[in-house]
Amino acid sequence: MKNASAFENPKPDLRSLKPGLYIARLDRFGLGMFTTLDLRFVSPNSELESPLPSAALHTIEHLGSIYLFERCPERLSAVSFAPRGSRTGFRAIMYGSYEVERYCDLFIRMANFIIDWNAEIPDATPDCCGNYRDHNLLAAKSAMIKWRAVLESRDLDYDQFHYPE
Repeated sequence: MKNASAFENPKPDLRSLKPGLYIARLDRFGLGMFTTLDLRFVSPNSELESPLPSAALHTIEHLGSIYLFERCPERLSAVSFAPRGSRTGFRAIMYGSYEVERYCDLFIRMANFIIDWNAEIPDATPDCCGNYRDHNLLAAKSAMIKWRAVLESRDLDYDQFHYPE
């Protein structure tokens, strides 16, 4: 069955993106709806902000996946959670189409889960992870604290949920 986009949102000019949680697209496949979310932790191509360190990104990937696929009430709706190659954040694909505030609440809870984590990184072993030495929990927590503040803020000079036009 052919994939049909139900939400025509042109690709943004990456130079205009700031940290936030953006709805990138909505797609219908059969009877289901899928929402692709752009989780931006830092502005792309910024001269003021560095991309996330790979070890922090890798740790967020492990812990974020544990939360989305095993621990959160919405776990049945998470389809994919993957880091961006640019190291500016993540892409998440969720089953269903929900209000932005519901996704915002979900990812604030994910951020809290990572910030509160005080154990070994799950699956960070040679038999489970292709780069098990590349983790940094403190850097992951720091990135999540900054991003959570963006998600919780309501006084920003931009819409953190919709791509700029």
